[in-house]
Amino acid sequence: MPLLRGQNEKYTYKDYLTWPDEERYELIDGIPHLQAAPIWQHQVISRELLIQFGNYLQGKPCQVFSTPFDLRLPESDEKDEDVANVLQPDILIICDKSRLKGTGYYGAPTLIIEIVSPSSGKMDKLYKFNKYEKAGVQEYWIVEPEEKIINVFTLLENNRYGRPDVYSEENSVKVGVFPDLLIELKSVFAY
Repeated sequence: MPLLRGQNEKYTYKDYLTWPDEERYELIDGIPHLQAAPIWQHQVISRELLIQFGNYLQGKPCQVFSTPFDLRLPESDEKDEDVANVLQPDILIICDKSRLKGTGYYGAPTLIIEIVSPSSGKMDKLYKFNKYEKAGVQEYWIVEPEEKIINVFTLLENNRYGRPDVYSEENSVKVGVFPDLLIELKSVFAY
């Protein structure tokens, strides 16, 4: 496949748009990363979180989206087609609809949730963590299906994530960006 021929070659969103739809990729600093199919528990967690966020956001200005959704995170002021970071968050909340374009969003969403799978741990906890923090994503959740825990990182005044708040299936999460929303984890981890 021509896409992976030049392993050292850097790609942009413009290139990404020309690739076949059969396989899903993310671009991190211009390098393509093939995404594996998620485990079934991932789907249960994703569905329940989408339901709870979706119900809460009805009639409000923010919207919830799920993968496949091309999140383009610019490093500076590059044009949309020149962005070298194209990510596929499992769930994201968008409150600035003016940045919704084409196949997704250009800029930093308000909240992102990644559900860790056996093949995505390093990507979610290291690479994406750093990209989301640098871009200014206000709240970042890392969900770990096997342990049934959620780490919630909140952007502090110094534009860095602080220590995570950690929740288990017995807890409810008070969403930092929506203080009147509680996410019930018992149903999220009901599998």
